[in-house]
Amino acid sequence: MTLTLTGLLILLIIAGVCGAIGRALGGGTGGGFLVSIAVGFIGALLGTLIASHFKLPELLMVAVDGRPFPVLWSMIGGALFVALMHLIAGPRRSFRYR
Repeated sequence: MTLTLTGLLILLIIAGVCGAIGRALGGGTGGGFLVSIAVGFIGALLGTLIASHFKLPELLMVAVDGRPFPVLWSMIGGALFVALMHLIAGPRRSFRYR
């Protein structure tokens, strides 16, 4: 089964929106829509792993070209990923130039 160009674009938009919501819930990060897409896909992987570990059901799935994408777990996993990155990175320091 192949993924069409329109299916890929729709999947990228869905992942970007889920990643943006996950970033907002997790404390926000710098970057634009490409970062949101990456957070959306990483969140989908992380959220699905957490859901399968705790035997939780797939609550909201969207099928694009026959491929399922876990919308809710993508948002939750993205928020957890961003929050974890904030914990690892520590507080941001701002520098002022004189």
